[in-house]
Amino acid sequence: MKFERPSKIQAKTLPMILNPPYKSMIAQAHNGSGKTTCFALSMLSRVDPAQKHPQAICVVNVRELAVQTANVIAKMAKYTTITIACTAEQGQGGGARSTRRSKIVDQIVVGTHGTLKNWMMRDRILQYNNIQILVFDEADTMLAKDGQADDSLRMLGSIRQKCPKVQVLLFSATFEDRIKEFAFKVAPGANHVFVERDRLSLDVIKQFKVQCANEEAKIEFLKSAFGLSEKLCQTVVFVRTKSSADKLAASLKADGFSVTNLHGSLDKDVRDRVVVEFREGKTKIMIATDVLSRGFDLETISLVINFNVPTDKTNSKVMFETYLHRIGRSGRFGRKGCAFNLYEHEREKQWLGDIERHFQHTIEEAKYDDEDQLEAILKEAGL
Repeated sequence: MKFERPSKIQAKTLPMILNPPYKSMIAQAHNGSGKTTCFALSMLSRVDPAQKHPQAICVVNVRELAVQTANVIAKMAKYTTITIACTAEQGQGGGARSTRRSKIVDQIVVGTHGTLKNWMMRDRILQYNNIQILVFDEADTMLAKDGQADDSLRMLGSIRQKCPKVQVLLFSATFEDRIKEFAFKVAPGANHVFVERDRLSLDVIKQFKVQCANEEAKIEFLKSAFGLSEKLCQTVVFVRTKSSADKLAASLKADGFSVTNLHGSLDKDVRDRVVVEFREGKTKIMIATDVLSRGFDLETISLVINFNVPTDKTNSKVMFETYLHRIGRSGRFGRKGCAFNLYEHEREKQWLGDIERHFQHTIEEAKYDDEDQLEAILKEAGL
């Protein structure tokens, strides 16, 4: 898998996870830093291949991430006899919900909390009396949302009743203070690694803000950027709403650009197919809502454009986390990346100022109609 040395999060957490007495772990590190490999290796190391029953469970928040995580574990387990069960299976359409009803004999099980709960409680095909390690990926999401938090805590409680020494790993790119406190209650006495917020993804990503007079000017900027970069790198354009994603994608397609779009209202199989096609490079430009900012491991993205500045009028922390997750789609595993933030109004400029101060990182100003400057920026960013 072309590993040469551990990433920072792997070097810090793996010795604490893999060595007795197998304490629980709460770990935060930016997208693309190697978290999936970290807990995949942890699960593989804790199971006994000779025992044909579940010994490790990984809980994720969306089906697409379940497929991706299971694929990573399968690659790492290639030369072992360890097998993996997944609640979602990747097929010709990009993904299909699992309908299995047979008893699970795989050592590692990966899935969304809802289906895992059904397998454990309703269908009774997932026995959980020998679980050595329980992983929650995107743990902040699952602990923050009422429905997911309830299911996650019930699952953890049920497993702990039968396996009181189970090792719990909580991984996420972000943990706001309230969720961090909750995580320590969920995993008391756990080891923890938290990367400084202003070092999460920002050092390797060139960031710019571009003032545009209106939406038409934003679209003209996109066309200029795509004209320079479409053949060189994959790009994600983030918008606020699904209607904006559809509208912008249609406008760009009318001008001859190869564009796809992704939002939560699409059928899940369609979303799976879109992600697979984008990952394979069949399309270079994706218009997306924040459904893409979490749960999708797309390492080939180099350019992110915020068509709308992320915001939350009632909770500034949400704005900061959204910005971090969006731009974290580029700069994966220390690679170079570039992000443009398009804004129209003074209020949006103020939001960008809040983001700068929060992350203690300057977002440089660029002109929307200076193609020479744009080309220089993309060249400097290695795109």
